[in-house]
Amino acid sequence: MTRTGDKKKPFEPGLVPAPGTLLEWRDSQHYDRWQDRPCVLCDKPTPMRSHAGEPVHKACAEDWIAANPVEARLGRFASDTQSKSTKRATHA
Repeated sequence: MTRTGDKKKPFEPGLVPAPGTLLEWRDSQHYDRWQDRPCVLCDKPTPMRSHAGEPVHKACAEDWIAANPVEARLGRFASDTQSKSTKRATHA
């Protein structure tokens, strides 16, 4: 029995990067260690997943954003949300 339905749920995306800049995909949910699937953009196998669970190479998503800047603003591919604890120092 597989737990596909409850294992890889979509998660909250962050900001769409400017065309020509890199996506920040640090969350482990972007990586499916069990199965490669064809990238939705180049059709080559990839373990990478978008926030919506779409199989896509990170580089393909970055190239797509650069080639489709208007459509990219709709958020098909976005960076991870940034946690406050990793971005802000708490020292006085």
